Amino acid sequence: MSIRELLSTSLGRKDEQPNMDLATNISENKDHKAIGELIDLLKNNKLAGNCIKVLYEVGERAPELIEPYLENFVELLEHKNNRLQWGAMTAIRCISAVAPEKVQVKIPVLMKTGHNGSVISRDQLVKTLIVLGSKSAYRESAQRFLIEILRICPDNQLPMYAEESMKLFEQELKDEFIQVLHERLIEFEKVSKRKRIEKVLRKLGK
Repeated sequence: MSIRELLSTSLGRKDEQPNMDLATNISENKDHKAIGELIDLLKNNKLAGNCIKVLYEVGERAPELIEPYLENFVELLEHKNNRLQWGAMTAIRCISAVAPEKVQVKIPVLMKTGHNGSVISRDQLVKTLIVLGSKSAYRESAQRFLIEILRICPDNQLPMYAEESMKLFEQELKDEFIQVLHERLIEFEKVSKRKRIEKVLRKLGK
């Protein structure tokens, strides 16, 4: 069967299992040809959602297989379909683990999507910045972009973002990170979320 025929929609399935199975098979067999076919099928509105699912699932398992298509994923960030947008951001986050230097260049574009896109897109952007920040060459840049996000992200996301990125700020830009959290702490009426921020501050000694 062709790659197209193995997608959930093509099989008349409403669940993602066929797509997950396909991603596993492609990853295990290092099937570069299949990746190219999926990229081409992203133009098919009926199958695009299936394709992006398979692609970012491949990225979770074997990011080097989707790395050559970084530009394709960046283009999808402008797509009106939210699933394609956040799926592309997820794929880019996977690529950042194997090609941080290429993803770093795209951060201004990713930030635009993070500010204007869906919650999942922003979540994946934060994860991408954390991956980049784990590399010494990109740490300070990633920290500054994270601080920008922390200043303006919705209250609901702030505790999680602070918890996930905290380790990056144990030395460089620690004071700026702490200042932003203190500034935003007064916005929180929900006790549980305040406590999460306060716990981060305690761990940082502030």
